[in-house]
Amino acid sequence: MTARMEKRFAALKAEGRPALVTYFMGGDPDYETSLGIMKALPVAGADVIELGMPFSDPMADGPAIQLAGQRALKAGQTLKKTLQLATDFRRTDADTPIVMMGYYNPIYIYGVEKFLDDALAAGIDGLIVVDLPPEMDDELCVPAIRKGINFIRLATPTTDDKRLPTVLNNTSGFVYYVSMNGITGSALPNPSLVSGAVKRIKQHTDLPVCVGFGVKTAEHAKLIGASADGVVVGTAIVNQIATSLTKDGKASADTIQAVATLVRGLSTGTRSARLVAAE
Repeated sequence: MTARMEKRFAALKAEGRPALVTYFMGGDPDYETSLGIMKALPVAGADVIELGMPFSDPMADGPAIQLAGQRALKAGQTLKKTLQLATDFRRTDADTPIVMMGYYNPIYIYGVEKFLDDALAAGIDGLIVVDLPPEMDDELCVPAIRKGINFIRLATPTTDDKRLPTVLNNTSGFVYYVSMNGITGSALPNPSLVSGAVKRIKQHTDLPVCVGFGVKTAEHAKLIGASADGVVVGTAIVNQIATSLTKDGKASADTIQAVATLVRGLSTGTRSARLVAAE
């Protein structure tokens, strides 16, 4: 597997704090602004970047991320251009792990082998493809692993102990725990329930467990980060982009800075969570 992910989580464990994992939609609201946002994320405190692949028919995304995908597609974003974003980002940042997140259809149309080769060349460290269950590992998961790209799986509150080993099989990089049933952008999950879920997952794996869905503020990040190895924030960032746009949906002079300000606050939350490193 790519070394960046392992090194980053090892360093964070030594620091005793969770990762801040930040999601944004590639190409939203346009290519250049999106690249500026991507470059600003690590500077503002992001530890891992989730790069969204815009798709016309998402299933797990709430209204905010659906609209972000529509803006990106309208601006001409493609999967090839999303890979180019990573390539351009890597010219100035060789250390921050990048995980591409989205759906299988664009990858299938692109061609699995070509996509994996291009992703590796672009500096992609992992994939989250939400509509490919473990029963379809031969489609993308196994080929990705053979290329050295992490395949990150989702676990949910309904993933019981019988199902969990199947979900964790072939999973690498980290486990993404979706803290509630529903779509992105939902309300903050119960931190005590999250803590119990993280402990249960850790009984089955040594991988870091990152928790997402519903985290919007520094306080949320602190509460969830008290038990998780990472806190995933997506909708709040996408909303920050949307509210910064001009009336005609174009980037404003404040768009990149607005995202950076939000992420700095979220970073403060994760850095104050102060995990006790596992022995």
